Amino acid sequence: MSIRNICSPAMLSLVILSFSPAPRVGAAGGSSAAGTGTSGSPVRAVTRPSADITLSFVQPGRIAEIPFKEGDAVKAAQVVIRQDDVAEQILLAQLKAQAQDTTQVRAAEASLAQKRVDLQKIEKAAASRAATALEVEHAKLDVTISELSLELAKFEHEQAIRKHQEQEVRVGNMQLKSPIDGRIEKIDIEVGESVNALTDVIRVVQTDPLWIDAPVPLQEGVRLKPGLTARVQIIGAEPNAETLAGRVIFVAGVADAASGTLRVKIEVPNKTGRPAGEHVLVSF
Repeated sequence: MSIRNICSPAMLSLVILSFSPAPRVGAAGGSSAAGTGTSGSPVRAVTRPSADITLSFVQPGRIAEIPFKEGDAVKAAQVVIRQDDVAEQILLAQLKAQAQDTTQVRAAEASLAQKRVDLQKIEKAAASRAATALEVEHAKLDVTISELSLELAKFEHEQAIRKHQEQEVRVGNMQLKSPIDGRIEKIDIEVGESVNALTDVIRVVQTDPLWIDAPVPLQEGVRLKPGLTARVQIIGAEPNAETLAGRVIFVAGVADAASGTLRVKIEVPNKTGRPAGEHVLVSF
């Protein structure tokens, strides 16, 4: 049965109109089927130090010296805190003397040389029947024993050297050295205090350059590559504040599925010494 058989002309017109597609409203009407998108929109993030290291001692001890104070600039390998190491230095000197002493080795070498001379003489005497075969065997055994004594002396000397090296490491562990060029952000102890192993003692940070971990929308983040220039604007800065120039140094290989973002690390030079922790807007 066709529609024409059950519907009047007026009703048929109503049915046709109800299924006609709605006209698209242009930009002038304030609506469009195409989305605006967020590509290129600034991303909110926070600056952080490019290095942030908290140092601890690996053994307990009493603090003897803190040559710096909070806020001081330090260079890599500078000693920033030292434990009392007087007793350890005495033991180090003793082990050094033992490591440098070769008396036992030289004595064993001399004894071996003498035993070899004795063996040669006894063998010559035995050739002229002036010494027995038993005496020759005893002389050979003396040479063997002297060779083993020399090996033992050399082994003990090597162990003395290793003990000295071990003590050098222990004494070195009683000094904390800055691993970076930076500034001392925080000191948690004072001279005269005793600290336990692995207790936080001092914090050293490097704020030049600054790093920014920006959560970039995935569609935009996949197009970013290391070396790309980034523009960084400090939130809350003066209206005419200069936009900082940075560069992308890392793009994560795994996106955050919950937020649909990709972590992009930006490095920003900081010769003016701006503090880390400022909120910024990052654009590419």
